[in-house]
Amino acid sequence: MQEAIDAILNDAETRVSAAADTEEMKVVKAAFLGKQGEIAKLMKEIPALSGTARADAGRALNQLKSRLSVMIEQKTEELLLKTTAVPVDFDCTIPGKSPANGGLHPITQICYDLNDAFRSLGFAIFDEADITSELYNFDYLNFPPDHPARDSMDTFWLAGHAERSGGARLCLRTHLTGASVRHMKTHTPPYRFVYPGRAYRNESTDARHERAFFQYEALIVQEDFTFAAGKVMIQAILSKVFGRDVPVRMRVGFFPFVEPGFEIDMGCLVCDGKGCSVCKHVGWIEIMPGGAPHPNVLRAAGLDPAIYTGFYINVGLDRLVMMRYGIDDVRLFRSSDLRFLNQFH
Repeated sequence: MQEAIDAILNDAETRVSAAADTEEMKVVKAAFLGKQGEIAKLMKEIPALSGTARADAGRALNQLKSRLSVMIEQKTEELLLKTTAVPVDFDCTIPGKSPANGGLHPITQICYDLNDAFRSLGFAIFDEADITSELYNFDYLNFPPDHPARDSMDTFWLAGHAERSGGARLCLRTHLTGASVRHMKTHTPPYRFVYPGRAYRNESTDARHERAFFQYEALIVQEDFTFAAGKVMIQAILSKVFGRDVPVRMRVGFFPFVEPGFEIDMGCLVCDGKGCSVCKHVGWIEIMPGGAPHPNVLRAAGLDPAIYTGFYINVGLDRLVMMRYGIDDVRLFRSSDLRFLNQFH
């Protein structure tokens, strides 16, 4: 037994000394101290020895095990120190570099601010997919069959759907308003909800227009709601977002999905109403359509327009951010230019 112990010790010393990295040391440790290792094999021979020899062999194997454990641990620590040693050319006096911190895009931030403002007024938050259908995007919203917005020059229709109609003809939503009918068809009145999201239109881009842009719609439907309350809601929301009173005006305008309809303007905050390229030098900028939901829209949602009325607005988020920060070109938002985006962190 002693000869076997001496042989294991010599073999272990040789292999530990030759190990070049910690992975080799794991192999060496398993070979000698593992459950199937050399010491475990000798332990199984102890019961066959006589009483005195059994005690001597057990004592010798325990001493060998302790010695090998210390030897392997020390070698492992040496290898770890070697692999983690500080490079010779490392200068600890050089200031470190802080990791770059991310931040919210300004459109995302103002969307969250609007969510907070509307939640404080008891509104729920609603969302739906960017792909919709002719049924929800146009038919339910009182757009006539020959309306130019249905043309491919205005709407991005999905390939293979040109010959279809209604719910089978799919497109990228040109506005969020179709979501209101979808929400009302699956919920019980009265309604008070908002739904932010991206809309898509096939048009030329300039300082005020993009092919993909963000909208933020709000809808109230109940048995009695006045226009005066709607205007107060608009002023309250804008004042909360901008942190001060904002001039607001409502002009009569036509939109198929509201009756009566209004174009809602706010005083241009880029030029403080003096006139600039953003407001086309008139001091006002249109930020949302609004009005009472058209009776045909209410009928599409399964409601009786003789009983229910309400108020609807659709905020152009991009333009609202332009007003908040005095930005004169909407295309900057999607430029991915960190010099521009880092200003809002």
